Amino acid sequence: MKIDGELYEPAWQLISPTSDFITSSPTFGLVSKYKSEVRIAYDNSAVYVGAYLYDQPGDIRRQLTARDVISMQDVDYFVVGFDTYHDRQNAFVFRVTAAGVQGDARESQNGSGSGGVVFDAGWDAVWESKTSIKHDGWVVEMRIPFSAIRFAKKDIQDWGINFARFVRKINENSIWNPVDPNISGDINQWGNWTGLKNIVPPLRLSFLPYLSGGVKVSPTQNGRVTEFLRSGGMDLKYGINESFTLDMTLIPDFAQVQSDNVFLNLSPFQVKFDDYRPFFTEGTELFNKAGLFYSRRVGASPGGSAGVLSTYGNQAGYEIIKNPGITRLYNATKFSGRTKKNLGIGIFNALSAPMNARIKNLSTGKDSTILTEPLTNYNIIVLDQALKNRSSISFTNTNVLRKGNSRNANVSSLDISLFNRRNRYNFTFTGKYSSIWGKLDNYNGFTSAASFGKVSGILQYKAAVSVESDRYDPNDLGYLQNNNSLEYAANVSYNKNKPTRHFLIHSFRANFRNTYLYKPFVWSSFNMGGSAFFLFRNFWDATINFSSNPVWYKDYFLNSSAYNGYYLRRAPYYYMDISGSSDSRKKFFFNWLLGGGESPLPRDPYWQGTLGFRYRFSDHFQVSTNMNLERDKGNWGWAFFNNANGSPVIARRNVSRNTNVLNAQYNFNARMNVSVRVRHYWSLLENTNFYDLKPDGNWTEVPFIPGKNVNFNTFNLDLFYTWDFLLGSRLTIAWKNALGGNVSIDPYTHFNYAKNFRSVVENPHSNELTLKIVYFLDYLKLRKNKKNGD
Repeated sequence: MKIDGELYEPAWQLISPTSDFITSSPTFGLVSKYKSEVRIAYDNSAVYVGAYLYDQPGDIRRQLTARDVISMQDVDYFVVGFDTYHDRQNAFVFRVTAAGVQGDARESQNGSGSGGVVFDAGWDAVWESKTSIKHDGWVVEMRIPFSAIRFAKKDIQDWGINFARFVRKINENSIWNPVDPNISGDINQWGNWTGLKNIVPPLRLSFLPYLSGGVKVSPTQNGRVTEFLRSGGMDLKYGINESFTLDMTLIPDFAQVQSDNVFLNLSPFQVKFDDYRPFFTEGTELFNKAGLFYSRRVGASPGGSAGVLSTYGNQAGYEIIKNPGITRLYNATKFSGRTKKNLGIGIFNALSAPMNARIKNLSTGKDSTILTEPLTNYNIIVLDQALKNRSSISFTNTNVLRKGNSRNANVSSLDISLFNRRNRYNFTFTGKYSSIWGKLDNYNGFTSAASFGKVSGILQYKAAVSVESDRYDPNDLGYLQNNNSLEYAANVSYNKNKPTRHFLIHSFRANFRNTYLYKPFVWSSFNMGGSAFFLFRNFWDATINFSSNPVWYKDYFLNSSAYNGYYLRRAPYYYMDISGSSDSRKKFFFNWLLGGGESPLPRDPYWQGTLGFRYRFSDHFQVSTNMNLERDKGNWGWAFFNNANGSPVIARRNVSRNTNVLNAQYNFNARMNVSVRVRHYWSLLENTNFYDLKPDGNWTEVPFIPGKNVNFNTFNLDLFYTWDFLLGSRLTIAWKNALGGNVSIDPYTHFNYAKNFRSVVENPHSNELTLKIVYFLDYLKLRKNKKNGD
């Protein structure tokens, strides 16, 4: 069947359409105002979907966007989802906009928020679609090959299925099989497609070879260094059987990804950044089920690179010749799928190369090599058994082994989630055990948590308890800010999803949290908060948040993620903000936030404000900007240790933060676009007082210590040209500009934004220009072409 956006072929006309869509938003349970007819068919190679979506042609919204960028854009779109194992927990979702832009995702129902629904939008399949505009609506035609999805090998199959349609003009989302927003979950409310016969999972084998090259110019203390970049490798996807897939990346190149949103971190905790590398974001929902996989650990900055920079960066008589900032990977592999009995199995492995810094002794002329990261092997194993009524039980193990046995890690987790038959109540339990061993460290720890709550209905609630021992440590492959805690928490919410006189939707939520230190067992803090959300009938919205620690509390993690005997008595605080946004259907859209906090201490105010704009010049071009300002007049934190008595010295400081982001996108068509993102972050820290911290948490002022102020800037410009020239094949040209890493701007003379930004522009920047070509090769298509050639 030719995919051309037309439904005139006899094969389509012989199929009776399904219709009668029911609205899910902005009002649930009404018959859709727009007629929709959907036909579905299959053969021995693919599923075919044809939808005729009736509307006035002038009302159909057709903004061009990048792939997967569909939500909150000026587009109408159609969605189909397949629950191929019929477990009511996992599905493949495909979207097509009226402009012909594709979007796809893996959906699962193992999360704790948003009704438990988790979308993996990083998953990209290779499939066909075409749209056309008619005098009474628009048509979408789709061909989804069986090689793009997974299903069991059975003679007769039943799948879960649903269709949805979004009409941007009135913000109506309508669904074939109704999905009630007051019921937890999504896939569990889908319809059924029964009696699929004689479909055989095909051989799934594809290759994605790539070539990349470019040039990088970086500023140094002695001028500039030019580095020519070149790389080549391949991604491989192989269907081992009908249900399991092997994904491999050989000599991966992750240069063409968005720059991190770096900021001045005044906390003792490591910053967690998003991962933009496709291999580590696509199809990883199974590996993240226990919350033990922070993918940025793989290929992170070498552990010893910062030490090399601090030791030799400014030391006379030495020059750093090479000090890699990213750990190179030899390969990475993912194996995942589900058996006929709904047992999900996932195996992840990655091998990183040893990294070395090279230092030159200027007096002798000799070079020396310093190992900054050893050869390291990362492993994850997941067993996830889906049970009835959306319930599940899963086991996860993560393991990190380093050559030389300097530090190795192993973490195991058991996670249970049980729903009752009517999907109203949920009980969860998790238990984790970590083990660290090697020449540097040897210790074990554990964490455990349990919760029970009502997850469906207008009134919902949850109570939870968790404990983390002082030696629990998942951070070799996971992410945890701090351990050593015992917490009791509860929340309750009221969710009104039916329109009232003023609101389409509104909800209220209150939460409480009481925290103790696990060892020694002492009280730490009590926090309470609440929020209210209102969606008005004109599709503007407003949110009110409140948070407070109403009594003096104890900060046991002042300068370390581990308790070291000192704590800081922090004052009570009260914080409130109100935020909102306008109707996103309009060409001009804005969002805003205004918040403030206070404590009983004198001169201790905090406030922040955010203002964002987006303007859509045409269906091809739009620009957005976001500005955030923060002022904290009473920021308390660790400064350094007092050499005289060994006690910590804390500082009271004025901290200002300014973040400005500019985004622009021009889409030539549904498969080609240019995007640019510019971000400037500026934080100015001015110390006002210094104090010796006492063992009882109180403090005594010491003479002021000058020269400790900080002026911190980051600047990034990322420009990408992307062209999907064939199905699954892509050409990307990227230019990345960044403020040099060794730039220091005087905090005592650059107080205003204009003067500081001028210095940012005038200081040396690094520049990187790269080109990358990825070509998709499908074994079945190659074999078919060869037969036709013969």
